[in-house]
Amino acid sequence: MHTTLDILKSHRSVRAYRDRPVPEDTLDAILEAAWRAPSSFNAQEISVVVVRDPERRTRISQIAGNQPWIAQAPVFIAVVIDYHKTGLGVVKAGREQQIQGSVDGLLMGAIDAGIVLEALMVAAHAEGLGIVPIGGIRRDPQAMIDLLGLPRLTFPVVGLCMGYPAQEPIQKPRMEISAFRHDEVYDASALPSAIDAYDIEIVEHWRRTDRSNGLAWSEAIANYLGVPDTRPVAEVLRQQGFDVTWDG
Repeated sequence: MHTTLDILKSHRSVRAYRDRPVPEDTLDAILEAAWRAPSSFNAQEISVVVVRDPERRTRISQIAGNQPWIAQAPVFIAVVIDYHKTGLGVVKAGREQQIQGSVDGLLMGAIDAGIVLEALMVAAHAEGLGIVPIGGIRRDPQAMIDLLGLPRLTFPVVGLCMGYPAQEPIQKPRMEISAFRHDEVYDASALPSAIDAYDIEIVEHWRRTDRSNGLAWSEAIANYLGVPDTRPVAEVLRQQGFDVTWDG
């Protein structure tokens, strides 16, 4: 039996799935584990939408930039910031909800969405399933909102593919832990050498896994972080009622 530490340390992103449904009781147990995840102020401002319909998963794969594993995996779960739900509670108490107008409110939702995502991932691994998180649903968040029927004051942050692996991928190496762990204060002195070493290591990993087009880490992130972000995330957030105009 794997311990939680074993599960966490053996993480792999699975992008090939068997044609085998996830049993209802298994899915229920995974979702209950995530439902029990902590949230800021016990706001419980995260909801999930479970998608099993093949046509809907195919549409999500297109929205996310044509990622075929989304259509292939038998289960897709969208993790949603849900201030619609909390707003109903605030109105019941005779107040008007304000959190959707603050930067911290947006961060709070994103952090709690991440906590739920990790709970889903660990629970799925514990049940013998493979997963891969999908940030690509933010390429066209309005299309996701329309597809999932999400109300105002909600926003789909991230998704998760889930199913039985068709193959076990080789674990991708990580940058040395000195680039991740800082004791007492942030220490940047080890970063240049860690990046140099990792660029070499990840290219070797791509070679071993027959990815001859795989780039060094610094080149790969430059292709993503070094260009303007044209996704309409801010526009859709405003349309959904997240008018972040103050720093509360």
